[in-house]
Amino acid sequence: MDFKLPPVEHLHITGDPLQAQTLDLLFEPSPAIRELLIPVIRTAEYSSYAELVDACHIRLLSLAAAGVNGATLNPDAALLAILGSHPRLGAKKVDSAQSAAEQANLHGHGEELARLNREYEAKFPGLRYVVFVNGRGRPEIMQDMKARIARGDYSKEVDAALQAMCDIAKDRATKLLKN
Repeated sequence: MDFKLPPVEHLHITGDPLQAQTLDLLFEPSPAIRELLIPVIRTAEYSSYAELVDACHIRLLSLAAAGVNGATLNPDAALLAILGSHPRLGAKKVDSAQSAAEQANLHGHGEELARLNREYEAKFPGLRYVVFVNGRGRPEIMQDMKARIARGDYSKEVDAALQAMCDIAKDRATKLLKN
């Protein structure tokens, strides 16, 4: 993709299409992400993409806090759509070129990853396992996935997924700004 990120200092005054395209690149293409986070872009002039992503993270956490509280579970549909916007780990078809590149180290063990994805999604209804791969290989990622399944805490999973999404967004911004 040849799209370059616009200067973050001016992003708040650009139009919806550029703001949406920027969010698609930083996070994943998702109407729910755009709807929730375009207002975050508009509210302030940011000095860095890391600062913008931190503001988005706060908004995402506030959405999560409204619907997930320890053992009590009533996640908002928008939250589930946002968390479900990331492709499943090891999926054969990944629409986002960035996600495909980020998951390149995970090829192989497809059936094991598919089994762990099913186990994770059965343990945490409505969620999808999201992790900042960051060059880690299959064994380390699968161990993390197993540990999170064993922990069994829905609200911690939401927090971990949101943190991972924001770590990924910051990493993508850094890479896109280098191009």
